[in-house]
Amino acid sequence: MSNRQQQLLLEARELTVRFGGLTAVDAVSATLHAGEIVGIIGPNGAGKTTFFNAISGVVMPTSGTLLVENGIDLTRRGPHLYAAHGIARTFQTPRVMADMTLEDNVRFGMQFAGRHREPISGLGSTGEILDMLGLGGLARNVAADITPSQQRLLEIGMALGTRPRVLLLDEVAAGLTEAEVDAMARRIRRLRDEHGLTVVWIEHAVATLLKYVERVLVLHQGRKIADGTPAEVVRNAEVVEAYLGDEMEATA
Repeated sequence: MSNRQQQLLLEARELTVRFGGLTAVDAVSATLHAGEIVGIIGPNGAGKTTFFNAISGVVMPTSGTLLVENGIDLTRRGPHLYAAHGIARTFQTPRVMADMTLEDNVRFGMQFAGRHREPISGLGSTGEILDMLGLGGLARNVAADITPSQQRLLEIGMALGTRPRVLLLDEVAAGLTEAEVDAMARRIRRLRDEHGLTVVWIEHAVATLLKYVERVLVLHQGRKIADGTPAEVVRNAEVVEAYLGDEMEATA
């Protein structure tokens, strides 16, 4: 592991999120290092999105600790502070500003959380971000006029506008065609390879995710049941029983 990969950017310690009597995330610990591409998989209701919400400040954990780079404790702090410390995320349903142009959507991200942060190499302007996402020719269009798959890309652009170090992607391939999923996966890989981001990706397109990520966390009923390379995870008996057996058959 290189020095870049060893640098700890985000750590969750025994993170638990309860909603009334329901435990959505059950004492999950995880670390994210610079330069990683990490996938999170698991059945519906496994706690994947709730875990994302907790590590981005959208949901307050019931217990546990969240630390960012240099040991700064952001537990129970608001999402704006997570963004200020370089953590950005997308949502299952894209949240874009429909009446604004694509370039203004990205510029909003820059002005919201990115104004005090160093630009990402090669993604320092709205034009560079939109070009990387294949949206450069639509910069002056309003977001309401582009397709749902393009809105997913635009939301990534808004997140990139905050100049993050850690990018959390929640099912960005949902509803895309097979060709669009592959194109999305290649862009995600480029964000790490060419621009140095740490990327964490929740996805139901398991075969695609396993092809592109380097480490996989598996959640089941709110618990983390595996954390390893794709090769290790697909051989894990508990993972196969809980999830991958049916999932891989469905994609065969």
